[in-house]
Amino acid sequence: MLRLVLPKGSLEKATFDLFAEADLAVSRSSSVDYRASIDDPRIDAVRILRPQEIPLYVADGLFDIGITGRDWIEERGSEVTSLGTLQYSKATANPIRVVLAVPADSAVSSVADLAASATGAGGALRVSTEYPELTRRYLRQHGVAAEVSLSYGATEAKVPDIADCVVEITETGRALRAAGLKIVETLLVSHTELIANPAAAADPKKRHAMQQLLTLLQGSLEARGKVLVKLNVAADQLDGVIEVLPSLRSPTVSELFGRGGFAVETVVPKSQINVLIPELRDRGATDIIELALSKIVH
Repeated sequence: MLRLVLPKGSLEKATFDLFAEADLAVSRSSSVDYRASIDDPRIDAVRILRPQEIPLYVADGLFDIGITGRDWIEERGSEVTSLGTLQYSKATANPIRVVLAVPADSAVSSVADLAASATGAGGALRVSTEYPELTRRYLRQHGVAAEVSLSYGATEAKVPDIADCVVEITETGRALRAAGLKIVETLLVSHTELIANPAAAADPKKRHAMQQLLTLLQGSLEARGKVLVKLNVAADQLDGVIEVLPSLRSPTVSELFGRGGFAVETVVPKSQINVLIPELRDRGATDIIELALSKIVH
């Protein structure tokens, strides 16, 4: 039913890991194969291509759905339907930022200061970036004359000899700081998105299948870093246990057979479990069980 395109490159491993967690494991003959398959009746074909190209191909109808970043959707100006964000990136759950950076010792502190720092022909600012269209639109909106050059990599190394500033992506800013640059503006905050061809998304059967896939993917992301805790507790100690339980919504509390106390279960952050379980035991909880979660669907 659906033709799916997934990103190759820096997002590739994180995307494949997410699909595996969502019970949509991607199979291919080798790590360099651009064709793949997913054992799911809703997915007919899978291709693996550069995320820069995916918005164009989905917009043109070569694929029904795809995964790429909001940065490339904006750069390409493609007419696609966003089905929802997926809170993951190549290394973290944080979005990437498309930022403008200048030398750390520069007097420039905002886009308004840029014109005065220009050294290009006719006083135009020299900018190097992998996002030339996004950059041109942003600088034009702020009245900055610029010579925008497409960068094929190592963008941060082009200041000051080749460029006055760069527009680059970052998750933490560490690489830019290591290159002797400082961030002065954020052009865009970019999450990974599941996008669809507008005509395919308008088809009721395809749209339903798309939403089902999105439910699996978002449910897997929601479960990351969380565990299910189950325990028993006497009636006179229940309030003390509930008091220390962090909860996704509210704990589920059920009376045990024979009025022997209560069974309690709730979802909690995995990062808190090393402190939480001893505290629960101190407050009278027994038979404490910690269970891994694969999906949480609201």
